Amino acid sequence: MKLTPEHDALRRTARQFVEKELNPNIDAWEEEGIFPAHEVFKKMGDLGLLGICKPEENGGLGLDYSYNMVVVEELGRIACGGVPMAIGVQTDMATPALARFGSKELRDEFLTPAIAGDYVASIAVSEPHAGSDVAAIKTTARKDGDDYVISGTKMWITNSTQSDFLCLLANTSDGKPHLNKSLIVVPTKSKGISFSKKLNKLGMRSSDTAQIFLDEVRVPQRYVIGAEGMGFTMQMMQFQEERMYGAANALGGMEACIEQTIEYCRTRTTFGQPLIDNQAIHFRMAELQTEVELLRALVWKACEAHIGGGDPMEVTRLASMAKLKAGRLMREVTDSCLQYWGGQGFMWDNPVARAYRDGRLISIGGGADEIMLGIICKLMNILPGKKKA
Repeated sequence: MKLTPEHDALRRTARQFVEKELNPNIDAWEEEGIFPAHEVFKKMGDLGLLGICKPEENGGLGLDYSYNMVVVEELGRIACGGVPMAIGVQTDMATPALARFGSKELRDEFLTPAIAGDYVASIAVSEPHAGSDVAAIKTTARKDGDDYVISGTKMWITNSTQSDFLCLLANTSDGKPHLNKSLIVVPTKSKGISFSKKLNKLGMRSSDTAQIFLDEVRVPQRYVIGAEGMGFTMQMMQFQEERMYGAANALGGMEACIEQTIEYCRTRTTFGQPLIDNQAIHFRMAELQTEVELLRALVWKACEAHIGGGDPMEVTRLASMAKLKAGRLMREVTDSCLQYWGGQGFMWDNPVARAYRDGRLISIGGGADEIMLGIICKLMNILPGKKKA
């Protein structure tokens, strides 16, 4: 895919923002267990980085997804995983369906301030018993007059304690599980919403994550995104951009790990020579960089299919492959790099140790590896059918 000067300009803008505005603060935010989402997002909104693919009438740039990709790669160079994950929730998880299917009134009310960085958004799909198995969610939204009355609980919700609205998936009828769900915008200031304490996670420490409880929460029915009953389908579409975001973001993160490890191995001397002069190490760095470049080719192929308007199943296949490979390669890269830092690599504040912890989520969030494998097998026509009783 041939990139344009406009792609390069966006990349430079994103890299400068990461280097000047984010990375100097990451250690403090990791220690605090939260970053100032409204402050960061407002700065990103002012730079046009929160609405690259969103409609111009709502303040977006109206560009195709390839422009988002170069920015996402640069966000992978943020010195933690929590902040880029939170940004991805805002841009590629909680707002794509709103931008694509939401009414003009709904977009004006929620999408426009999200693109400007005035609102922080969360995607509320997972529940304590239903993570990758989206069809199993139990949260309900029943009609009462002109409103929905929503009850249930959502789990592992990123940005939750700072969010202004949720893009929430709920059952709006008793029909079949793939046809009875709707995506609904739910303002977090609504009466009946409460939050758990911030969850104590293995990694992604600077990202605030909590459980959300909804007790008879009332919102207007006009807050439904698109057609009622189409929520599952729209969420599956959102998943493709989420998975491409995760894979592209991992590219920047893995390259940063490799670069930092090479620099450390140049300066660290053992037995009279720099570590990097050991063939086992410089060969391994070359292997890892090669693997990253192979993944980059796959991610960009998925992007081309996505913006080309071709077969949606091909986009699903490639995005699932990219997400699967990104999670597994992140584990391989961070584990290998950490080894060459020796005792320093086992320290909590070591950058590669942080990436080792944060990157583990890639194989879990947005559909676990096993879900990706099932999707790929289904599209290869090799997935066995369910056994009849």
